[in-house]
Amino acid sequence: MQVLSVSGLTARCRSRTAEQDIDLSLVGEVAPGTWLMVFLGAAREVLTEEAARQSADALEALEMAMRGETDFEHLFADLIDREPTLPDFLQPAGAKPSNP
Repeated sequence: MQVLSVSGLTARCRSRTAEQDIDLSLVGEVAPGTWLMVFLGAAREVLTEEAARQSADALEALEMAMRGETDFEHLFADLIDREPTLPDFLQPAGAKPSNP
């Protein structure tokens, strides 16, 4: 969600479909325009605009899949044509870290 206005530790935020008041207690003060990961009415993380876009695209793809649609590859453009890699903590013991 994107912050529209702030009053103390409450922010008025907008998602793709609605506006809602969000508790900021877990993330602290934010400015209007800030992107937030929100769950159950509380901000859990401050996001970059790019991370917010990727999350919104993933949610849209999920909604499309739930409707039986299959043409949502464009929503995962950052994953197309690249070899998937495991995060370091999931690498087999003794494997070379992927992020030196």
